[in-house]
Amino acid sequence: MKIITLNLNGIRAASRKDFFPWLKEQNADYICLQELKAQETDLSSEMKSPYEYKAYFSFAIKKGYSGVGIYTKNEPLKVTKHLGIPELDDEGRYIELEFKNLIIISIYLPSGSSGEERQAFKYKVLDKIYKVFEKKLNLGKNIIVCGDFNIAHHERDLKNFKGNKKNSGFLPDEREWLTKLFNKGRWTDVYRILHPEEGEGSYTWWSNRGQAWLKNVGWRIDYQISNYENAIRAKKAYVYKDERFSDHAPLIIEYE
Repeated sequence: MKIITLNLNGIRAASRKDFFPWLKEQNADYICLQELKAQETDLSSEMKSPYEYKAYFSFAIKKGYSGVGIYTKNEPLKVTKHLGIPELDDEGRYIELEFKNLIIISIYLPSGSSGEERQAFKYKVLDKIYKVFEKKLNLGKNIIVCGDFNIAHHERDLKNFKGNKKNSGFLPDEREWLTKLFNKGRWTDVYRILHPEEGEGSYTWWSNRGQAWLKNVGWRIDYQISNYENAIRAKKAYVYKDERFSDHAPLIIEYE
C-alpha cells in the first residue's frame, strides 16, 4: 500500500506544474491533498477524477482558501467531511474515508504565523482535533492521518531552529502537543520509524523567500501518523524532491 501526502498550495497551480502526469506514474493507492485553494466549480475533470481514481474533497467557505482532498482507487464505506467543529469544517481542513479495515484522513492544520489571533485559533484547533484523534483510535481499525500539521517537532526538523523558537510552527506549546500525541496519544510518526534521526533530508516545506529551496533551509511539517500496529508495517518512506509542484514536497510512504 502506497500513500502520498502533499500540500499543493493550490490544485490549479500544481496542475500547471505537471502534478497529474507525475501522479499517474506513482501508482499510489491513496493521495491526500491539502490547501486546494479552490471550490468544486473551479476543478477540471482531471482534478475531479484523475485516471482510475475517485476524488473526495472538503472545501472552505471562503473562496480560494484552504481545502483538503483524497484520491483513492477504492470505494469507501463512509465519507466524513464535517466533524461539527466550525474551526475545521468552515475552512475545509478535514476529510476522512472509512473502509472495512482502514481509515484514511487528510488534514490541514492552521498556521499561526499571521498574528496572535490566528495563533489562538490554532491552539483551539489543536485541542479539539486531539480529542478527535483519540476517539478514532478506539474504533479498532488501522488509521493513517496525512497532512500539513504546520508544526516542526524537534530541532532536527528545521534548518534554523535557533532563530524560530519564538515563531509559530516551532513554539514550545506546539511541539509539546506533538510530543503528547506521540507519547501519550498512542500515535506514531511513521516517517520516524524508518528515519529516526534524519535531519535535512526529511524537510517537506521551504519558504519562497531567501532561496530557501536552493539552500535547503526547510522544515518538516508534513506527516503521516498512524496507530503503532500499522506504523511498523511501513517499509519505505521518503520525500520526493526531483520535481516541484508546490512549496511543499510529497511525503511518500509504502506499507506492507
